[in-house]
Amino acid sequence: MPDQDGETSRTVVKTHVPAYQKRIWVDHADELGMSQSEFLRTMVQAGRRGFDPGRTVEGRSSESTSETGEMTGELATRIEAVLADSGPLSWDELVTALTDGLEDRLEDTLQTLQEEDRVRYSGRDGGYTLNEGRS
Repeated sequence: MPDQDGETSRTVVKTHVPAYQKRIWVDHADELGMSQSEFLRTMVQAGRRGFDPGRTVEGRSSESTSETGEMTGELATRIEAVLADSGPLSWDELVTALTDGLEDRLEDTLQTLQEEDRVRYSGRDGGYTLNEGRS
C-alpha cells in the first residue's frame, strides 16, 4: 500500500520456517498460479484482516480499500477475467476454469522432479514422496 507520499517501492522481508512448511507454501502458490512472494503477501494480509480492529462488518478495512487489491493479487484478477468472459459460474465451474491447465503443469513438474531424483512414486508409500535425504 502506498505511504503518505505515494511511495510503492518494495523491500525484502525474511523469515525462517521449517523446510516442510516452505514446500507446502510453494505447492499451494503453484496451484494458485502465484509467485511465492505474492502468495505470502496475500496470506499475511488475509490473516491480518482477522486481527484488524478497524475492520468493518463486510471484512474490509474501514481505513482504505486499496489493500484489497494487494490481498487478492493475481487470483482476483484471474477470477474477474474468467467471470467477465463467461458470465455467472457455479463454484465447480469456477474451480474448473481457474485450474485449467493445472494437471498438465503438475504432470510436467512431477516429471522434472523425478528426473532430478527429488521426488519418486511409491506404491508402497501410497503415492508420490520426497526422496530421503532431500529437503
